[in-house]
Amino acid sequence: MWNSIIKNLELIVYFFKNELKSIFTDAGAVLLFMVALVIYPLLYSVAYQKEVIRDIPVAVVDLDHTALSRQAARMADASEQLMVAYKPISLKEAENLFYEGKVKGVVLIPNHFEKDVLSGKQSNMVVYSDASYFLLYKQVYAGAVYSVGTLSGGIEIKRMLAEGKSVKQAFDQQEPLKVQSRFLYNPSGGYGSFVLPGIVILILQQTMLIGIGMLGGTSREKNMFHIIHDKVNEKWGSIPVILGKSFAYIFIYLFNALFTMVILHNWLNFPDNMNFMHTVLLLIPFLFATAFMGLSISVFFRERVYSLLFMVFLSPVVLFLSGLSWPASAIPKGLYAAAHLFPSTTMIPAYIRMRISGATINQVSGDWLFLTIQMIIYFVIACIVYKLAMKKFTKASIGNE
Repeated sequence: MWNSIIKNLELIVYFFKNELKSIFTDAGAVLLFMVALVIYPLLYSVAYQKEVIRDIPVAVVDLDHTALSRQAARMADASEQLMVAYKPISLKEAENLFYEGKVKGVVLIPNHFEKDVLSGKQSNMVVYSDASYFLLYKQVYAGAVYSVGTLSGGIEIKRMLAEGKSVKQAFDQQEPLKVQSRFLYNPSGGYGSFVLPGIVILILQQTMLIGIGMLGGTSREKNMFHIIHDKVNEKWGSIPVILGKSFAYIFIYLFNALFTMVILHNWLNFPDNMNFMHTVLLLIPFLFATAFMGLSISVFFRERVYSLLFMVFLSPVVLFLSGLSWPASAIPKGLYAAAHLFPSTTMIPAYIRMRISGATINQVSGDWLFLTIQMIIYFVIACIVYKLAMKKFTKASIGNE
């Protein structure tokens, strides 16, 4: 018994070393397993570095030309979201500026604006914004509403002061119910803080799957299955092969995870409330499940390029179905259930709850259990698939003889 255990451990070490050698002697694998894990997160980080879109150029069309209309334009310019870049004399001119891409929105102050306000009538400021670009639309709209609301509140307070009310009474009447809003876990409301943690998980998964597929395709191209053929055909022989190979990938990806999930995250000052050991406990079954999944499908790629085509095609689908770019509650239940074939679908929300919201491993125990079961299932599938693939290879070899 002990001899069998020692022999299997030696086989695991052998395949571990052999797979590491295959990775480091394959330029494509090195590019995916190491270089891409540095470049992709850095590119996303630089792109989302500003976190919130500020000072969006807009055009203000002032048709009233009064002191109050000029004050409204100044308040729009003073808001965090907007920057008054142009003051065209007509809506048509502002429209041309918009289509030329010089402004992202137009604020129209109508005729008789001051007269209507001072006489107690309701007046309207019109905001035109491009709703095809939701982030810009949201900021232009929010900036306009904020500046108009502040201006309106100031006018109302002045009117109540003129009626003889105290400053406190005026403020209390103007805003009888004061709302205080706080951004939990993402104080800046930044897009980068929201999207990058999930993107990192997807990058880890997809690069590992593509890399494993490439190595499997290379083995088929170069007819290298004979290296593991005899070992796999022994009883339980596929187990040390799968474990040895997967340990090689996990060994590399632990360093990748350290860079992307710790060093890069802290360097960019993203919200961080995680317990490190709890996060590692969640990360381990995710990485192993991904490695076993990659090994399960790698035997089907006859050429390395097929893995690239297949996995790159799947990447946008996996991103969408993960619930990161579109709420999971809005995805059809059957489709979202199918998305759980990929470990990232479970890992992303669990990781974000732990990393950003400060959840413990006990609070995501259901996700951890699902990933652990998924890891075991993919391990069994990988062993069976490798066994069947080696039998097919044996028959093919006998036929060729």
